Parts: sequence; C-alpha cells; structure tokens
Amino acid sequence: MNLKEKLKGIRSNISLAQEKVGIDHAVEIVGVTKTHPFSFIEASYEAGIRSIGENRIQEASTKFESFEQMPELKKRFIGHLQSNKAKKCVELFDSIDSVGSIKTLRKIGKHARQLKKEISILIEINTSQEPQKHGFLPAQKNEVLECLFEDGLSIEGLMTVGPNTSDQGKVRTSFCELRKTKEWLEVQGKLKLKHLSMGMSGDYKIAIEEGSTMVRVGSLLYGSRT
Repeated sequence: MNLKEKLKGIRSNISLAQEKVGIDHAVEIVGVTKTHPFSFIEASYEAGIRSIGENRIQEASTKFESFEQMPELKKRFIGHLQSNKAKKCVELFDSIDSVGSIKTLRKIGKHARQLKKEISILIEINTSQEPQKHGFLPAQKNEVLECLFEDGLSIEGLMTVGPNTSDQGKVRTSFCELRKTKEWLEVQGKLKLKHLSMGMSGDYKIAIEEGSTMVRVGSLLYGSRT
C-alpha cells in the first residue's frame, strides 16, 4: 500500500469516527517524519499532507534546507523543548506544539519578537499524569489560562499524548480530559481555541470521537522508525 492509499484509509477512518458521534469539523493530519529521511517529507507533500512533525532540533535543521520547494507545508515541533534551544526552534518551525510551561512560552515569545516571526503555539497538557511526560497537569488550569493571554503569541489550542496503555477506557478518559480543559478555558477566558491535538497511530480513532482536530500519525504512514 502506497502513502496516498494509507492516507486515504486514515481519512476514511476519521470520517467514520466523526459520523459515529455526530461531528464533522476539519481534522488536520500531521505526518510524523521524525527519524525518517527528507525523502519521506517530499513523499508526504506529494501525497497531500500539509503538516509534518519533528521532535529534534538538530535533525530538523539538517532536513529543513529545501523547503522552498514545498509551499504551504507547515513545520511543527512536537518534542519536548529545552529552553536553551527555544531560539533555534523558533527559527526552524512554524508551530511549536508542545509548550509545557510559562517560562518556555515566554522564551518563545521573546525570540519570536526578536526574529519578527509569527509562530503558532499549542499548550501541552499531561492529561494522563504520567511522570515521564511533560506539560501542565489538568489541575493547573489557571496557569494555562495565563498562557493564553501572553502578548504577541498565537495560542491555537491544546495538545496531549495519550497514556501508554492498551486500556481504551483510560485512553478515552485522557482525551476527554483535554476536551473538558479546552471548554473550561474557553468559558473562563471568553475566547475560542482552534485545536485539540490528540491521537496518534494507535489511538487516533478514539481521539477523533472525543473531538480531536489534529492527529499525529507516524508508523501508520511510514512504518517503523529508523
């Protein structure tokens, strides 16, 4: 099965999951090309993907030398961002989808202003509360609300990584928590957030049923990581 066929299958599953729960909003598919060569990004673009995800600054810096050839392709940083790499991340990426602290957010804002670059942001919430994961905890809603009003930054929504378990009930609970957090923030902040980024290759159907607007798909599209 080629990449276009795989992508078609994922889109079909997204439509079926939305139909099941009676929703029909647009869902962005992010091709997770981390650890794969630049040729995978080119193939993704040819297949119709317009967002790719990378999680290592050094790896992305090497890959991103030929992007003039792919207009409209959005480069999304999806890994944990160390504060000392914030400036380089802002230089390389169009969106940082894993901001887990006010300190990091403010560093991004500082560098974005210096570079006169508009960058979109997703705030990471550790909805499963697993200690090995990064992000705000669900109980830190007020801190997240504060993030949404940082000057000069485009906060587009929230992101979470589902729990590392085969228990679909726990996975669903994690995604439901993110949706409820988004709803609370919208009411308290009197604003609208565009994205709920949740769901990966193994759990994206559940995420879609819980309202995801963005799924990050790697192994389903590209096979095992190199």
